[in-house]
Amino acid sequence: MTNKAPLSSRPDPVGSLLVQTFSREGGRDRAQRFLTELSHLVRSAALLEKGSRVFAVEHIHPATFLGKGQVASLHQEIVDLDVEVIVFNHSLTPVQQRNLEHTLGVKVVDRTGLILEIFAARARTREGNLQVTLALLLYQQSRLVRTWSHLERQRGGVGLRGGPGETQIEVDRRLIRDRIHRLKKQLTQVERTRSLQRHARRDVPYFTASLVGYTNAGKSTLFNQLTHAGVYEANQLFATLDPTMRGLTLPNGQRIILSDTVGFIRDLPHQLIAAFRATLEEVLEADLLLHVVDLSDEECVEQQRVVMEVLTELGANHKPMVTIYNKCDLLGDNAQFLVPRFASRPDSLVISAKTGQGEAELIQALQKAASRDTHVFDLRIPATDGALLARICREGHVLHRRDQDDHIHLTVAFAPVAAGRIKKTIEPLLLQ
Repeated sequence: MTNKAPLSSRPDPVGSLLVQTFSREGGRDRAQRFLTELSHLVRSAALLEKGSRVFAVEHIHPATFLGKGQVASLHQEIVDLDVEVIVFNHSLTPVQQRNLEHTLGVKVVDRTGLILEIFAARARTREGNLQVTLALLLYQQSRLVRTWSHLERQRGGVGLRGGPGETQIEVDRRLIRDRIHRLKKQLTQVERTRSLQRHARRDVPYFTASLVGYTNAGKSTLFNQLTHAGVYEANQLFATLDPTMRGLTLPNGQRIILSDTVGFIRDLPHQLIAAFRATLEEVLEADLLLHVVDLSDEECVEQQRVVMEVLTELGANHKPMVTIYNKCDLLGDNAQFLVPRFASRPDSLVISAKTGQGEAELIQALQKAASRDTHVFDLRIPATDGALLARICREGHVLHRRDQDDHIHLTVAFAPVAAGRIKKTIEPLLLQ
């Protein structure tokens, strides 16, 4: 019987063999780059990479994904390298996974399962754990096709008159369905809480900018550089799972909100997109998206396309966006022609979150975007009306103030929502 314990629960690093395939259209070079990404994923899952294989595949075999000769070759590699896990950089059907495990005698993990393992190990908050657990259960629900002894039909009834009852696999499926139902109810409550929080922020509206991008593009490093928040950052995939929001004061004194979000990845499991929808709704609520791209990665154009696909799936592709090409400090000799090429694109900046290069230009872009739709009013407020003054300062951004004996002259910028709400109150105070 194959060991089914979660990879993250093993006390010692588990030896793994990585598998990547390619077709004539895809090409071996691109397959090698995808294999490099899989290697990063494997390290993020705390697995020990002992080797890798790249296979040319003309068509997918329904039973085992690979052909008989390739499966036999893998079996020999398992013996030679003494590995316990085979990691496919592709999605496997439940039947393919079961047949491969039966033939190879080791645990087989596909790309979706590996990403879910990483998310399960990284989740820290209650919300994050709920989301990852739901995604794992949705994934496992379709994979209860195991065939060892505990799936034999149970005996039911009273005394000697025992009749066949539920099979163990039916019990497993029922328990998973029940738990999925409970988790969805709990996440519905999470969504309700987040909705209330967003509503509260609308009452005191701040311009919000959300960092989005491919995993390990440097979003958290940039977030820390701008806000000094000290959130966890590392050169690993999915270092950030739980969203973080911090205030940022711009040079003109305007206060905005910046949020750091989970990174996207090629073939991001749909279970994760569904489970993390409550978290990703922060992206939908943002006034501006800061799309961070790792310019030093050979696949940066493909990664940019993947992020845009996920944003489209979320319904956020229509948002105003600034594309930030990060890690220009790692370009070496390529910087002299790559930097001008990408910096010349509309609404684009080339920066290094690590060294601070380009940060001033980014701050200017944020200030320009935050001021774009504001409504500016010149007001004359009685000096004795402290409550009104406090409300105006709370809901707007004071650009200029001049105190006189009995009046205060204010030039105030309001976000559109705040301007509509306070317009009737301030109309008698407007200076002509």
